Amino acid sequence: MLQLAKDTGEFQETCSQNAEADITPDGLAKFDLVMFYTSGNLPISGDNLDYFLNKWLHEKGHGFIGFHSATDTLKDDELYRGIVGGTFNGHPWGAGGRVTIAVHDPSHPTMSAFGSSFEIQDEIYQYNHWEPTKCRVLMSLDMEKTKVKRPYHVPVAWCKQVGKGRVFVNNLGHREETWRNESFLRSTLAAIHWAVGNSTGDATPNPDVSAAQDQHSKQFATPSIAAK
Repeated sequence: MLQLAKDTGEFQETCSQNAEADITPDGLAKFDLVMFYTSGNLPISGDNLDYFLNKWLHEKGHGFIGFHSATDTLKDDELYRGIVGGTFNGHPWGAGGRVTIAVHDPSHPTMSAFGSSFEIQDEIYQYNHWEPTKCRVLMSLDMEKTKVKRPYHVPVAWCKQVGKGRVFVNNLGHREETWRNESFLRSTLAAIHWAVGNSTGDATPNPDVSAAQDQHSKQFATPSIAAK
């Protein structure tokens, strides 16, 4: 991310591992966007987390982006997981394998770099607390073309409107190579602009896509797995 900021000159970034000091009203006043690449419980007080997610994020021009393990962060906090949209529930698709990703909204600025489908080597999560009626799913694991199959929808990226603020979440990012992938970097830069309101892109929930992907996944899962 620091290299992307340097190479493009399109945003300034502060990189920190001190959430306790930075996720505060005074700390957040310096920024338009917060990005998490985190895991586990963070030392953010309840009041500060409530301010961050219930007030700061709801303001126009503010955004939150979560990559990969951001969904394995604060898993017991109902407020956070309601914002991030899903919580880590294992990764049958390990970092050593390749998967095919189906892009559902290639016209969305955060997705245009990927086209309608692409293959990548990365670790893919499955989720608890996935709420399709509150998210616009942008891309999913394509069970037809992926070796490890499961009989349910596995979203890979999604977005949502939170008050006047915006949220973008992308499962990708486990492998270092992903952070050098040109399509991923173009998507990330577009997500930054979208999250702070510099570009348009629909955030209307599309639960019909999740339902269709669920049926698609069941169709291609092996009978022994589908029966469980």
